[in-house]
Amino acid sequence: MAVDVVVPALGESISEATVLNWRKNPGDPVTRNEILVELETDKVTVEVEAPENGVLLEIAAGDGDDVAVGTVIARIGAADASLGESPETAMRADPLPEAPTAPAADSEPEAAAAAPVPDVVGDDPATDATLSRPDPSGPAGDQARAAAPTVPEGLAPGPSPELPDPAQVRRSGQGDRITADDLREFLGAPERPLSPAARRAAREHAVDPAAVTPTGPGGRILKADVLAAADDASVPPPAAGPAHAAGGREPDAEPPAPVASAPEPGGDAVGLSASGAGFVAGAPADPAPAITRRVPMSRLRRRLAERLKEAQNTAAMLTTYNEVDMGAVMELRKASGPTFEQRHGVRLGLMSFFVKASVSALRAVPEVNAEIDGTDIVYKDFYDIGVAVNTDRGLVVPVIREADRKGFADIERGIRSFGERARAGALEAHELEGGTFTVSNGGVYGSLMSAPILNPPQSGILGLHRIQDRPVARAGQVVIRPMMYLALSYDHRIVDGKGAVTFLVHLRDLLEQPAALALDT
Repeated sequence: MAVDVVVPALGESISEATVLNWRKNPGDPVTRNEILVELETDKVTVEVEAPENGVLLEIAAGDGDDVAVGTVIARIGAADASLGESPETAMRADPLPEAPTAPAADSEPEAAAAAPVPDVVGDDPATDATLSRPDPSGPAGDQARAAAPTVPEGLAPGPSPELPDPAQVRRSGQGDRITADDLREFLGAPERPLSPAARRAAREHAVDPAAVTPTGPGGRILKADVLAAADDASVPPPAAGPAHAAGGREPDAEPPAPVASAPEPGGDAVGLSASGAGFVAGAPADPAPAITRRVPMSRLRRRLAERLKEAQNTAAMLTTYNEVDMGAVMELRKASGPTFEQRHGVRLGLMSFFVKASVSALRAVPEVNAEIDGTDIVYKDFYDIGVAVNTDRGLVVPVIREADRKGFADIERGIRSFGERARAGALEAHELEGGTFTVSNGGVYGSLMSAPILNPPQSGILGLHRIQDRPVARAGQVVIRPMMYLALSYDHRIVDGKGAVTFLVHLRDLLEQPAALALDT
């Protein structure tokens, strides 16, 4: 008995996902708890495991397909079960009909009947038709020629390839059917497996799968491959110039433009024609058409785009700036870092200082830790701090729960774990939910100053930047200090300018005197 593989629960407020990558193909043996497929939600990547031992009989949703929670996406059967024929490989099971024989003409007592040929089921059963070729010498051939549209000279197609004789094609399918593999084997065509999403895209964009370069596992053609091939095919070739007769040019052709003489030594590199029109001497030929690639946005990227636009459209967003001397923090890390790492097994980084300082600043300015709900302001007396992590798939913001109750070591362990699992796509949905405030560090990429965008429904986000040695005034003297710009973006509907500035000044003062943060060495 076959066992269904369904889309599991994906987390709070997540109702669907996108099939990211099948790790197994139909016919592959699978074992219980073995990973079959990766699903991408707007927050995390979820791995779906096999519920039983057996053979993967059927895949119902291909790479790139959107699937809802509870949807059956595959079936697993006993090891000796026969594979169901998927839409990609199924052939029509009906007996092959005899092709119609053209009626005999007066001058021909007997007309040869066209040989029967196999009819292959395509992607759309409604468009399938029995393939046959009428006798070109009979009336049917005359009628076909008369009905055929006129093709301009030079565009007429070549002769049709010979259709296979069904008697010569191997029948390996159930009920003595001809499968796609049998037909490929007979025609000598290589197998080009397509995901269902790729097959639909190929049909919509009129792309020949044989011309697509596959990037999926096992040479599987993905939807993105088809779209890339469609874009390549849409780039027109450079137009051919008009043909000229030998030894001259056509009467109506434009005369060739005069070529500028080479500039004098030390002169301008741009020459002028005799008529005064300026141009670059020896200008290169027209550049080749621009090459573009079109790839679908991932579900995570789509959701991220929606949330960022939502923040811009909803919040009255404003950013205020300050700068902090990071010298004291750097000296403390240098002095206490080795002992800290030996005791706690984790390196003392910078982010834990900013998380701890942010909690203190949020207590001092509680409206930055609040949010708007309708016509109410909801103040939160807990401090769940989101830490933005950039991955190959996009930005994710895992949340450090109850950061006010955690020491430096716990915060550093959490940040390290989040970073490793985020880049491996192994974060769980609940780790990305909630959050009352976010800290984003663009300094790791070299950013000197930026205005971060709010993470709705939060009302504040702190942007960190590169530490840079800069001249500053200290006690009437110009000295070089390791400085960092701080940026607080906030929802001006809740937070006034005074509150935003107070927040950053409080944060700055703590970081310039970090002993007040009670480092747990």
